[in-house]
Amino acid sequence: MVKVNRSAAVVKGGRRFSFSALTVVGNRDGVVGFGFSKAKEVPSAVEKSNRDARKHLLRVPRVGGTIPHETTGKFGASSVKLIPAAPGTGIIAGNCVRAVLELSGVRDCLTKAYGSTNAINLVKACVDAIGQLRTRERQAEIRGVKLG
Repeated sequence: MVKVNRSAAVVKGGRRFSFSALTVVGNRDGVVGFGFSKAKEVPSAVEKSNRDARKHLLRVPRVGGTIPHETTGKFGASSVKLIPAAPGTGIIAGNCVRAVLELSGVRDCLTKAYGSTNAINLVKACVDAIGQLRTRERQAEIRGVKLG
């Protein structure tokens, strides 16, 4: 679970609260997904977002313990830059981006967040950046050429 947010609607009898939950799931071996859901209570919001996360899984290409190349993902007013790092560096990131990278199986990566630091937008921007990653073999296959 990355974040739980409480929102209130003012009604005749007082305030009526609802909750939204943002969760990230992954197998720590190249598969990651995120889910976002709302409900009247926290446990049901978290459960719904977990189900949503399992529906939206993404495969993460890795080279050793890091990513194949530098990339930038954008969503809304947030941008996340992912930079490959040497073995032993670890994940240098804020808690939202760190959760996505750790659960995807990336062990060494430098990151920088630009613009809005809204947790939902950062997670979506990070997933966008991961979606742009390609290994050398995959890029050669897409282009139909042999890379030297």
